[in-house]
Amino acid sequence: MEKTIYVRMRNRVQALPDEKIFFKDVAQIIAPEAYLSKLEKMLIHQVSEKDKNIIIIDVMKVIDMVTSFFKELEIQTIGPAQTIIEVKFKKKGGTIPFFLLIWFLLFFGSAMAIMNFHDDVSMKSVQEKLYTIITGIKEPKPLLFQIPYSIGLGLGMILFFNHVFQKRINEEPSPLEVEMFNYQQDLDNYVIIHENKESMKKLDDD
Repeated sequence: MEKTIYVRMRNRVQALPDEKIFFKDVAQIIAPEAYLSKLEKMLIHQVSEKDKNIIIIDVMKVIDMVTSFFKELEIQTIGPAQTIIEVKFKKKGGTIPFFLLIWFLLFFGSAMAIMNFHDDVSMKSVQEKLYTIITGIKEPKPLLFQIPYSIGLGLGMILFFNHVFQKRINEEPSPLEVEMFNYQQDLDNYVIIHENKESMKKLDDD
């Protein structure tokens, strides 16, 4: 009978306070039918009050637990060596005022950035000259250019970020989503490396 199991640790999972984390929660498992159900229900970690909002489950810990129960099994690991468990605590009140504050800062901060950029490149002067060249009339407020330009600027931002409120225009990720993904990757790598350093320090102290 084949007694090899294949384990692929998940990158990041979410859990609630005091939740039990089973093997199937932190990894994808391929195993013989006789072992699969037992392996999936194996308790890997119990979230407790002493845990912070980030818990690292290392594949070596998982292998040690599996082999202690099933000594006859051979384990082959694929993919990442750690799973990050993010403990989701209940959100406190005041979310809406905080959201409004963030919206206010982003809205007016973006508006100031756009206006400062236009002032730096003399956009008003350029539009006045273009209007004069095309129409032969000198107009200090060339609304024929300014209004379509303002509308186009807004539409361009919508296309750039690929969202209309919460609705996605197409399946392609926006530059902001890509940057957030890269940031999350860097953050996860930092957390894993930092956790490994802490673990090595504890071993040295012992």
